[in-house]
Amino acid sequence: MSKIEKDYTGYGLPLEELLQEGVNCEGHFIYEGDVLPEWIDMNGHMNVAYYVHAFDLAIDKHWAEIGVTQEYIENQQCSTFSVECHITYQNEMKVKERYYIVSQILAYDEKRIHLFQNMFKKGSKDIVATAEWMNLHVNLKTRKVSPWPPDILISLQDKIKSQERMSWPDEAGKKMSIKQPIYQINTD
Repeated sequence: MSKIEKDYTGYGLPLEELLQEGVNCEGHFIYEGDVLPEWIDMNGHMNVAYYVHAFDLAIDKHWAEIGVTQEYIENQQCSTFSVECHITYQNEMKVKERYYIVSQILAYDEKRIHLFQNMFKKGSKDIVATAEWMNLHVNLKTRKVSPWPPDILISLQDKIKSQERMSWPDEAGKKMSIKQPIYQINTD
């Protein structure tokens, strides 16, 4: 839970409201937003690119909770780079619908974070989309991967303590495939 206010996640979404919707949020990062009109494609729903955008906006907020803020980036000349992402689309979002993203850290080491996110439509506990990310801590001067500073590692350790009872998400680590393809390129 955010240090900003006891009853809130830090992003204006009451934790109590999510719990009433049946979503287990203990130890997770939470982000809430709206589907903007410019995010809608010719099919009348949120374009795939904007799911990535929404997940990325949530990551920026989550990083701030562990200390990777704009000030940190400017002063330390370090940031995070996403190097891999896998999105699943499970339902539609339409213009002006509210969504919330619940994120958890699956793993981390001295230079990386493996993060998983679920997107929910406001008022529903059904998953709309998921995102799985691998992010690296990078020195912006050298453009090379670099170790997390001790204060960020401590923040990560503190966050992980609240996630100890969480399980691995079903969608995490899945391989994309067609069960009975008519054609498949040789994988040998």
